[in-house]
Amino acid sequence: MTYGFVQDVPANEQIYGEIKAKLGEAPPKGLIAHIAFEHGPGLRYVDVWETEADWDRFREECVEPTVDEVLAGYGIPHDHSVVTIDAVKVVDAWLGAPATA
Repeated sequence: MTYGFVQDVPANEQIYGEIKAKLGEAPPKGLIAHIAFEHGPGLRYVDVWETEADWDRFREECVEPTVDEVLAGYGIPHDHSVVTIDAVKVVDAWLGAPATA
């Protein structure tokens, strides 16, 4: 079952860029769409995955260790209490060509 979420994180574009670079260019198994944009004092991510299990696996195996590593380089603790995540019911995911920054 398709899984989607909106997540707000207290990161900036530089931190996000370092995390993304370490995760690599190849999309992870199960990812349908990932969008990151400025929102308030941080960033907001909107993700759509083939299944919640695909997201959970990628988060546990790749995202969390990478975020730990990058934040440690800034002397910032990885504090989950400052991150919000809200699951959403995905009705459709319509994708175009990848955006260029």
